[in-house]
This record gives sequence, structure tokens and C-alpha cells, in this order.
Amino acid sequence: MKKIINEPDNIIDEAMEGFISGHSRWYEKHPEVNGVLLKDKRQGKVALVSGGGSGHEPMFSGFVGKGLADAAACGNIFASPDPNTIYETAKAVESGKGVLFVYGCYAGDNLNFDMGEEFLNDDDIQTAHVRVWDDVASAPKDRIEDRRGIAGDVFILKIAGAACDSGKDLAEVTRITEKARDYTTSIGIATQPGQLPGLDKPIFELGDDEIEYGMGFHGEPGIERTKMRPADELAEILYNNLMGESDIAAGDEICVLINSLGSTTILELSIVYRKVKELLDRDGIKVYDSDMNNYCTSQEMGGFSITFLKLDEELKQYYDAPCFSPYYTKEGK
Repeated sequence: MKKIINEPDNIIDEAMEGFISGHSRWYEKHPEVNGVLLKDKRQGKVALVSGGGSGHEPMFSGFVGKGLADAAACGNIFASPDPNTIYETAKAVESGKGVLFVYGCYAGDNLNFDMGEEFLNDDDIQTAHVRVWDDVASAPKDRIEDRRGIAGDVFILKIAGAACDSGKDLAEVTRITEKARDYTTSIGIATQPGQLPGLDKPIFELGDDEIEYGMGFHGEPGIERTKMRPADELAEILYNNLMGESDIAAGDEICVLINSLGSTTILELSIVYRKVKELLDRDGIKVYDSDMNNYCTSQEMGGFSITFLKLDEELKQYYDAPCFSPYYTKEGK
């Protein structure tokens, strides 16, 4: 597969240089590590730091912004940032009220972010973390802490950013963010593999007429492989999976995200949303807000995910707060 790159060994450095240069009005690079920092450093608040492997753009660097994360620690393609990158990135934006880390639940991220926290604690900087585990296909509910984080990162970072900007202390913003995490569920479907820059094979194999339910962003096995089906059937199958895993019921209000995994178009996402909205209306569930976009991707992987965030009055307050990044903006209510 053709990739618009130079030397494979330089991909991350060149991408980081271009990203920061292209968005220099808002961002700056950490001088020593691959950390994206919000240029207008905000004082007197808990610092929100996200991060993970590169290759999922605009997640994670594109979710640094006002009302969002203060910084993102970026690893190599599909690889966790190392503990020192996490430590240095967080230290650069911490302003005396501690650091909240929000990241997807993957073994490498869990290990490295834990070590980064230990380094910060040795400097007498308070830390907490919220691991996103919204992918209902990746483990049963009784092992929820083994579930992967996927596009639910979008909603959780939105609420965490608003909570941190409100001036609340570390314990309180952690509680609010955990609540948002626990009210968020996602599931996805893969229609074609992506390919890592610099490699000559895709990250997994999938027949031209095959799809896989619940496949992870890095090609982790899903729950079922079948033949391709019409959009309405795919949407209904995923909807039924989500409803079976959440406590969403008639009368509830939710936010809906239809996220492209990379190559699936907004035209296709819109067809999926059409069916999801029909099913929600049938079941008496109100859509408070909805979005269809490419936020948490896997190179040119084909397919999409559906994410539901159940709202209550507390979470609405933070969801409705304004935020801005070049890739994610809410005007607020």
C-alpha cells in the first residue's frame, strides 16, 4: 500500500514537526520528548494529560486544546509513549494542583503511565489516572478492567477537560471523569485492514467480502467474522450489542458518536447514524447530541464504531462547556 512518507525511521519525528508547525498558533512541542503542549499554559487547575501510540490521529495530539487536554504524550506508531516522555510532558503543564491522566486501557500504556506517575510522585506532584475501557467486545462485563479503550476517549476527554478547567481539585475531577468513563460504551466493526507506514503488510488479513465485529484498533481479534452486510443490518447488530451491555433505557438522554476507523467516509457514517437514530427513537431514548467524524482512527482501516454516553445533569454541565482544538470544537450551551 502506498504511503506518503520519506524514510520509515523518521516518520514520527517528521510528523510531529509538521503537526506542531502547522498548528503553531495553539501548540508547541516539548523540547526534549514527543509531547504536544498547549501553548497557552493554564494555571491554577488540575493538568489533564492524555496520550498513546501515534497512528490514531487526530487522537491523541488533536485533543489538546482549550477545555480539553493540556498535553499529549505521543509514542511510536501503535506503541505506548515511554515513561520518561509521559513524565516530562506532564511536568511541563503541571501548575500546582496535580495531574490527571486519561488514556486507553492497553497493557503498554497501563505500565508506562503508571511509571510516569511514579516519577511525578517522587517530585511530590500528585497524580491520578482514568483508564478508558469502553470497548464492550473486548472482554465480558465481569472483567471490565480488561476492556480496551476506543472512541469513547472523545467523550471522556471532553468531560475531563471541562472538569479540570472548572478549578475542582484532583479527587473531584477524577470522580467526574470516572463517572463519564463508566457511562460510556462502544463497539466497532472492521471492513478492511490498515497498514503501518514503513511495513509491507497490513496489520491483519480480512477477505474482500468479510467483516469482523469487535476488532480492535490494532487488529486485535473481534467476536465474530462474517460476510459483508447492508449498513442497516450492521448498525442494528452493533446497537443491540451496546444496549445489551449498558443500562440505557427509555427516557434516558445520550450522546452518540459514529467514528470512522480511517477510510470509512462521512457519507457512510451518516447512513449508519440514520439507522441508529431510528432505533433510539423506537426505544424511547433521546439523543442529546451526536457526532459523525474521524476522531480515533487506525490509519486507513475500514469500518466504524458506535459510542453511547449516557448523561445525567452533572455530566451535561461538563459536556456543554465550550472547548476548542483544531480537530474538536464545541461552542457550549
